[in-house]
Formats: sequence, C-alpha cells, structure tokens
Amino acid sequence: MNSHVKTESAANLAPIPFIDVASQRARLGSRIDDAVARVLDHCRFVNGPEVQELEEKLAAFAGAKHAISCSSGTDALAMILMAWGVKAGDAVFCPAFTFCATAEVVPWVGATPVFVDVLPDTFNMDPASLEAAIEVAKRNGLTPRVVVPVDLFGQPADMDAIDAIAEAHGLKVLCDTAQGFGATWNGRRTGSFGDASATSFFPAKPLGCFGDGGAVFTNDDDLVPVLKSVREHGQGVDKYQNVRIGMTGRLDTIQAAILLEKLSIFDDEIAARQKVAERYNEALKDVCIVPAVDPRATSTWAQYTIRLPEGVRDGLGAALQKDGVPTAVYYRLSMHQQPAYKHYPSAGNGLPVCERLSGEVISLPMHAYIDAPTQDRVIAAVRRALGK
Repeated sequence: MNSHVKTESAANLAPIPFIDVASQRARLGSRIDDAVARVLDHCRFVNGPEVQELEEKLAAFAGAKHAISCSSGTDALAMILMAWGVKAGDAVFCPAFTFCATAEVVPWVGATPVFVDVLPDTFNMDPASLEAAIEVAKRNGLTPRVVVPVDLFGQPADMDAIDAIAEAHGLKVLCDTAQGFGATWNGRRTGSFGDASATSFFPAKPLGCFGDGGAVFTNDDDLVPVLKSVREHGQGVDKYQNVRIGMTGRLDTIQAAILLEKLSIFDDEIAARQKVAERYNEALKDVCIVPAVDPRATSTWAQYTIRLPEGVRDGLGAALQKDGVPTAVYYRLSMHQQPAYKHYPSAGNGLPVCERLSGEVISLPMHAYIDAPTQDRVIAAVRRALGK
C-alpha cells in the first residue's frame, strides 16, 4: 500500500457520504437554478421543450437512433415489454444477482421471469447459465422470448456472447443499463445495444436527476411510436383515443432540465470515477477481491464492490461504520431467494455464484467527488478492520 495512506483512527471525523450528490450540486451551482427557473417561467411542466432536447442529446451520447424519456428505470423496462407484447406463457431471462426491478416488470405483463446465474468476476449474466435457463423454460412449457442482460455496478454484460445466444434462440435483447449508462463495450456506449435498452436517472445513479426518471433507447424506428403510446395511456391519434393498454410514464420537464446540465459534465465524472476505482484497486488488492472489468469494457462504477470470505463482510461494515465510513450490500438475497420470486424457475444448477456473491459482497463509497484524503481514510479503515 502507498505510504501516504494514513492508518490512524478516524472515529472523530465527520461521516463520509456514500454518494455525494451535494458536491455535484455545488459544482453546477446556478446552472441548475437557472435551468429550473426557465421551466418555472414557461410553465410547460409536462412534455416541455427540455424533454425533447434531452432525448436528442441522450440518443447522441449513447450512439442510438432514438431515446424516449420516461418516469423511471422500472417504467422503462415495463414500457419495452408492453410495446413488444410480451405476455403470459413467455419466458424472460434475468440475472438473479440484480435489483428487483429487472424481474419485477415481467409478472406485470403476465410473463414468467427465469433466473440466470452470473459470472464471479464481473457479476454479470453467465452466458452458459443463460443457455441452461432457456432449456429449463422450454421444459416448463414456456416460450423463450426476451433476455435482459444487466450492466451491474456500471459494467456492461458480455454482449458478444449474449447477442449470439439471443440470435440462435430468436430472443429479443432488452439491456438493463440502469447502473451502466455511459459505459462502453468494444468501444460502443451502453444504450446502443440490443433491440432496446432501459436506464434509470434515480438520484444515486451515475447520471441522476433530482427525483425519479428513466429512458428507453432503441434503433428500431417502428418501436418508437408504440413506446410513446404506451408512455401516455396507450394513446392513439390523441390522448382521448386509447389503442392499447398503457401507463403514465412521462419524465417531468423540470427533471429533463436538470439532466441536461448533468449530462454536460457526465464524461468528466465518468473519468473521475475511473480514477477513484483505480486507486481503490491498487490500495486494497492485497486484502480483498477487488472488482474486475472485462478488457472489452469500461465501467461507470455505479458501485465499487469488493468480495470477502463469507462471514467477514458484516464485521467489516460494522467496523467501518464506527469510523464514519458508510457501506452498502448489493444484494443480500439474489432474486431467486426473494420471497416474492422464489417460486419462479431458474437455470438448473441452483445459481451457486449468485448465492455465493450474496454472502461476500460489500460496497464502499464511490462517486466522482471523493478526494484523495477522504479516499485514504476509507482505505485505511478497510485495511485496519481486516487486520492489515
């Protein structure tokens, strides 16, 4: 470890933020105030001009033909499934090591989530387990319909392998890039992969608004009007003609205005997160399993998640809390272990990697504004708690 990393107790220091939205707010300053004020002046709070401007800039950033803003990342996932007509009897393949929203939307449309194991190094969907899950779905009388690779903790899933499997089995690919928007795979940005992608602008995400928000990305021209109809109560020629079942899924204009300002500094923030991750990796690689990024990928580092031998994590979290260092565990239960989801089918091996990771992972403070002295304090606290 570098000699400049201090090891003295930090118990008397102020708590460290896990995600520092306030520092970003201070950086943007009056730009946010002015953006919101413009909306307050023109009073177009729904479908205002900032919404269309944001959609155009998001699509350009991602390298996708279309971006359709919406009310949350969860609604983005649901809108896509609804637009595709996914229904009862269809199987939708989801990694089990993910936030519940990935699979939550599947029963909304009457379909069946089928859970897939993940890779131990990237935490993302295991292509071999996907193949096994497809066979399980067929044996259960389900029609394989959609695969939902998740860009967990900021890193894209193995799109080379997943796209090949999807093509072989006639599956739609719905990329859940709620945590990974802004990352790349083989030089392409997330949001440009699959048949459609969904992201979230929840405030804690690398690109977050000041409330709930999300977006759908696609290169499918024909899908866009269906998505926009679903987003607005299934409207047809106007909002009083309803041609399909829909939802209220719009992004508020104020949130779009805020996101436009945040998008302008997003590349810089991704680069800063990368430097934080590199510094953590160098300082902690001898005391824990540090996160690995596939050489074909870059990550937005939505989380910095380390692995420890089972039974060690909770003690580390308690020790760090005493030192004013927050931690979080994503996820203590994998989806196939959750009470609401455990009756759904999964790949036939019991998903051992997901279950092992759920007992090993813990995430440390990660954001673009953590300075070197603060990060040194986190590193020192981790090493001290692990007896190093």
